[in-house]
Amino acid sequence: MGEYYFTLLEASPLPGVDYEVRERIFIGRGGKSRVDHVLGRISYDDLSSAAKAELPQVLEFIVAENEERFVRFFNEAPSLTPRMHSLELIPGIGKRLMFNILELREREPFTSFEDLRSRAGLNDPVKMVARRIIDELRGGEKYHLFARPYSSREEA
Repeated sequence: MGEYYFTLLEASPLPGVDYEVRERIFIGRGGKSRVDHVLGRISYDDLSSAAKAELPQVLEFIVAENEERFVRFFNEAPSLTPRMHSLELIPGIGKRLMFNILELREREPFTSFEDLRSRAGLNDPVKMVARRIIDELRGGEKYHLFARPYSSREEA
């Protein structure tokens, strides 16, 4: 899984290389890669049941490690339509909580996940964002906040 656009990739390891569950693997130029080549993008449905079971914890780790990026989302998230705000797409955020977040961020931007918990009353912003990313990876979402949409027409 890519850590920025949350793209799911199938990769072929270099001969003799084994991976550990949740191991971060570099793919790209200029670094030491343990990947022979990337076979292509895959959909959520292509994941094994074990991979699907690990996905929430992996996403929570990535979100927590990138706190500044996701706190910025809560501070800068725009309206999508006159009747819908992008904050409402986060599981657990309804209209009332969305208006509260907008009012609080207007007074003073949020500085951390802990700030979101204490001031806005979000129980676990990391889990909330991770759940949204999973929803986007599963497909069928009209709006994508974090994950690049998957198209079955993509070439491997």
